[in-house]
Amino acid sequence: MIALWDRYERRVIGVLGAFALIIGTYQIAGRYIKPEFAAPWANELGVYVVVWAVFIAGSNLVATDSHVRPDLVLRMLSPHARRVVEIGNSVCALAFCAGLVWYGTLIVADALEFNERSLSPLAFPMAIYYAALPLGTLLMSVRYVLRLYRLLFHFVAEDAAPLPLSHE
Repeated sequence: MIALWDRYERRVIGVLGAFALIIGTYQIAGRYIKPEFAAPWANELGVYVVVWAVFIAGSNLVATDSHVRPDLVLRMLSPHARRVVEIGNSVCALAFCAGLVWYGTLIVADALEFNERSLSPLAFPMAIYYAALPLGTLLMSVRYVLRLYRLLFHFVAEDAAPLPLSHE
């Protein structure tokens, strides 16, 4: 199940990245090669797509232990101390993500209530843009819960050996 989630998440990020690249290429080509084809909405849409990709990618970063962590400190700790620090880091990150899910959802609800749209000719519904925050941090929250579960109930000291200082 988790492998399927990982694969789907990476594909969505890849599609969003490719879409942003296509939009950016179109905008650059339009601006410098054929100015009449330049789209005033392209930069805006490109930003929206990249923001969505970044928030979804946050979940994958948590899953691969690539997100915000005190790596320098962890390298110097014993496996037991490292476990304690990792649990503390996961709890703090989970609380932060839960707050972002809550407040992000309130922002999306307000945008829907007021039918907020971008000021550009695209008039993009801002609720779609804002929804990247609660959805992305919800995905991260689930990953942190899974990580916390592993740390609390399936911890293997050998897996927590000090990290190498280089990739030799």
